[in-house]
Amino acid sequence: MQLIRNRAMKWGKGVFASVVTLLVMAQSAAAAGQDSAVVLLYHHVSEDTPASTSVTPEQFKTHMTWLAENYKVMPLQDITEALKNKQTLPENAVAVTFDDGYRNILENGHPVMQSLKLPYTVFINPDEIGRLKNQLSWDDVKAMHKDGVDFANHTLDHLHMLDRHQDESKEAWLERVWQNVEEAEKKLTAQTGESLKYLAYPFGEYNKTLADKLAKEGYTGFGQHSGGISSYSDFTALPRFPAAGRFANMAPLKVKIASLGMPVTHNDIDNPERTARVIDETLSFTTNSDDVGLPRAACYYQGESLPVNINGKTLSYTLNTVLPVGRSRINCTAPSNSQNGRYYWFSQPFFISGEDGTYPD
Repeated sequence: MQLIRNRAMKWGKGVFASVVTLLVMAQSAAAAGQDSAVVLLYHHVSEDTPASTSVTPEQFKTHMTWLAENYKVMPLQDITEALKNKQTLPENAVAVTFDDGYRNILENGHPVMQSLKLPYTVFINPDEIGRLKNQLSWDDVKAMHKDGVDFANHTLDHLHMLDRHQDESKEAWLERVWQNVEEAEKKLTAQTGESLKYLAYPFGEYNKTLADKLAKEGYTGFGQHSGGISSYSDFTALPRFPAAGRFANMAPLKVKIASLGMPVTHNDIDNPERTARVIDETLSFTTNSDDVGLPRAACYYQGESLPVNINGKTLSYTLNTVLPVGRSRINCTAPSNSQNGRYYWFSQPFFISGEDGTYPD
């Protein structure tokens, strides 16, 4: 840096200012890239399973081969622990995850990952392992774990964690669902000898009470909303990009994999579970990075562009609609000022129960 400064001073003040600007941009780019990662979410690797949650074996091989050639695929644990502790990551860090523990992961996905020497994590439901033909067996799990695959908690039986029983109090609900999580973790630990204390919420559904419980018990949570992750992320509900079904196309997937975690320092919404289906107030979030091109940001809800307003490092948006029962989300993106073609990504999910207090599949 000093050598460049000395040379630039000889060239003149204008050149010096330009060089310094370029250096600052380069440092900002490096900082953004080393404080971000992307987590991909898969379910099935098969041609005979529901299209919305499946990639074909050929598609999966294409995805993983491209990742191996262009990105640093790392264990999920290495990425999350580095970001929690505000440690730098390699540029272009990516983790690969699966939900539900289907047997086709072993049959069609595992050989690809082994051949490319790529790590991955499978979130499983212990009470379904070995009981259904389309599920892995515990012998499969142990063999894959020996090969380096990590297994983590997806609850015992893939319940809707936000479902309330009739006349069930908030305290009784939390005790019931948390007992499910703890029993699943015990069974995982007994079978694999490892307890990551990672929970992938079934259906991506969670609320503030559940997130607070995860934090208190030392768990890391993973959702099903989109976006990159960074040291600023909510580690009780980390986003993951779905990469199957209509999201499996390589062109848009490449853009998503290049995403940067939006450095959000304040978000008006602290609880994604809502009782009112109409949101008529203006909502906002605030970032703390000059690299976020907030004036060029865009927000979308169910494919429709939302009106946004930028005030310094705060983005405000208005959602004048009736939220559907179940799951929905807003996605906001803003380009990086220093890295051409890369976007900061923020996703805000919403969860609305039916009149009976339960959620649809």
